[in-house]
Amino acid sequence: MKYLKINIEEKADIEVLKNTVLQLKGVSSAEIIDDENPESELKKAFAKTKEQLKKGDYETLVNDIFDILTKNNSKNNK
Repeated sequence: MKYLKINIEEKADIEVLKNTVLQLKGVSSAEIIDDENPESELKKAFAKTKEQLKKGDYETLVNDIFDILTKNNSKNNK
């Protein structure tokens, strides 16, 4: 999978930009990542997990957890 990183100005409306990008052909998802506020990323991860549990999307949830564990394990082995 390929990613596109977009740096925005502080006053930009991030949600509008995200929704606009999602309308483009070939875009499967868009997420807002705040490098300056990693706590918000943790909150988003918990919210995503909560939604996955509500929807019964256990396969994706397990895959996400597996990805996290294998990434952390790879870092520890280096």
